[in-house]
Parts: sequence; C-alpha cells; structure tokens
Amino acid sequence: QLGLNEEQAAYILKDGLDGLRGKNIAQLRSMLTPKQSRMVAAVSELSRRMLRPSLNRLQIKQPGDAAHFLMVEMGHLDQEHLSVLLLDTKNRVQDFATIYIGSVNSAQVRVGEVFKEAIRRNSAAIIVAHNHPSGDCTPSPEDVLVTKQIVQAGHLLDIQVLDHLVIGMGVYVSMRERGLGWQP
Repeated sequence: QLGLNEEQAAYILKDGLDGLRGKNIAQLRSMLTPKQSRMVAAVSELSRRMLRPSLNRLQIKQPGDAAHFLMVEMGHLDQEHLSVLLLDTKNRVQDFATIYIGSVNSAQVRVGEVFKEAIRRNSAAIIVAHNHPSGDCTPSPEDVLVTKQIVQAGHLLDIQVLDHLVIGMGVYVSMRERGLGWQP
C-alpha cells in the first residue's frame, strides 16, 4: 500500500498515465516520500512497458503503426529527442535508437549520426522521429530542411527513409504524408 492522501493522488494522476510517465523521481519527491516516489516510478515504468508494442513482432505498414509505438516511447518526454526505428527488408522493426536529446524546443542534428546504427545493423530502411514537448506537432521549417538532408543521405547510403514523424502526447504528424522533405 502506498499510503497516499487525496492531494498526493490528485497530483500523481492529474494528467493521467501519460502525465505520470513524464514525471521523474525528483518531481515525485516534491509531493511524496522517497519510498512512495520509487513505488510510483516503478508503476509508471510498468505501465509504459505494458503499453509498448513488442518490437520483435512489429511490422510497419503505415505511419500509424510506427506512431503508436513512438507515442508511447516519446510522447511524454519534456525535452526534444531524435530517434530512429531501424527496419529490415520486410519493414519489421530491428531496433529503436535515440540519436540526440536536445532542449525543450530543439535537437541539433548531424545527419551522419542518424544512419550510424542503421549501417551497423545493416538496416534496409529507417523511420526518423522526434518529439515536440509542447504537444504541437506542426513541423518547423528546420524540421523540413533536416528531413530533406536525411532523405538525400539515405539515397546515397542505399537506406530508405520511409518517414519522419513528429510526435506529441497522443498525436503525430507524418512529414512524408504531408510532402514535407520529400521531392515530388
């Protein structure tokens, strides 16, 4: 038993499970004892793992397939993260890798780093994703420029870039579906 009072329970659950997953132990300790903080953090991690689709069986057939996984992984983060899903020739997920962790509203990108794990794993394709902690998934002009550079590099490396997804809490934008960063 956690022994939470009403105020503590309201604080923990005010943003639902997504909000809980976004809180770290230091934030929890502002309202809870160290023991309660550890227990709530453990429950939060368990819920994240239960919601996370199994990577070894995930085949990407459309942007929503990737977005579902990525929203669980990235939608609650309070800093921008740039990540890639590494895919085999049948678009099955080989792995998920975080490439950069930026600030609240930016993540600097060196295009070569985006492909490092894909080359190491001999991946046929990748899906690039980054989150917008604000929850507004509107791609910025910088997002479009970086996407163009990543797509061009993918052509040179013979690694197909299937999409670049902008992830929010429960929402996403497929830049490929919007034609942002891909040549017509």
